[in-house]
Amino acid sequence: MGAEHGLFGPGSVTWRVMGEPVLFVGGIRALLLQALHPRTMWGTAQNSELMDPAAAWGRLARTVQFVSVRTYGTEAEVERVGRRVRKLHSKLTGLDMRTGETFRVDEPENLLWVHMGEVDSYLDVARRAGVPLTGADADAFVAEQRRAAEVVGLDPATVPGSVAEMRDYYAGMREGIWACREAREGLRRMFSPAVPAHLMPLKLAAPALGTLVVSTLPRWARRMYGLPGLPTSDLAATLALKTLYRTSHAVPERYRYSPDARRALRLTREHEADLATWAVAS
Repeated sequence: MGAEHGLFGPGSVTWRVMGEPVLFVGGIRALLLQALHPRTMWGTAQNSELMDPAAAWGRLARTVQFVSVRTYGTEAEVERVGRRVRKLHSKLTGLDMRTGETFRVDEPENLLWVHMGEVDSYLDVARRAGVPLTGADADAFVAEQRRAAEVVGLDPATVPGSVAEMRDYYAGMREGIWACREAREGLRRMFSPAVPAHLMPLKLAAPALGTLVVSTLPRWARRMYGLPGLPTSDLAATLALKTLYRTSHAVPERYRYSPDARRALRLTREHEADLATWAVAS
């Protein structure tokens, strides 16, 4: 790491994983998983444009930009976006629709649930798609994401740092989560989103994409949405992800990756070459 490389840098698993185009499936999967925590869903829906189709695309674009800066930005850039997000969240409250209680959107439980939804989704999609990752790489990715958790205000020491710890976290959370009305509405709209005219092809692709994303969810999560949690769906989703990954790699790198991801890939290759040179010299 270094000031110019931000939270991760060459040699990190994060830089090896996050630029892959197939991970857009993981980003959408994360939203569906995050929506299963009622307070997280209510706090988001009551304080954002999430439920307003006309403004939802702007919010999605801002989220994508935040993830990009957090992944590839300099230390100064990451601190700037993190400070803005923490300040915004600190001002927001939500209403618990079960009890009528008012709660803070930046409660640690809510922030941790959102964070883990991202980590689990990106890692699961990457591994099933065939991105080269060992078990140690997977644990390293989860551990590295503790730095991302700190950006939104979490204490890294309280955040799961391995695949096993992440598995235990979800096992402990499942009894207190379910698909509230707003979550089910979000799932329904995913299959027929309101899109600007210039993005109309996305609307045509939405049913197929939605089916794939839902199929990548854990079986217990699909059942909470009232959908089948069949092993055959898992197999079909994995095959589809592998196909997407292989297809994307038939595209030249200059088109396949974003400018930030291309820079990260170049720096990573230079880092690996330096390590190889050092190993030979020693």
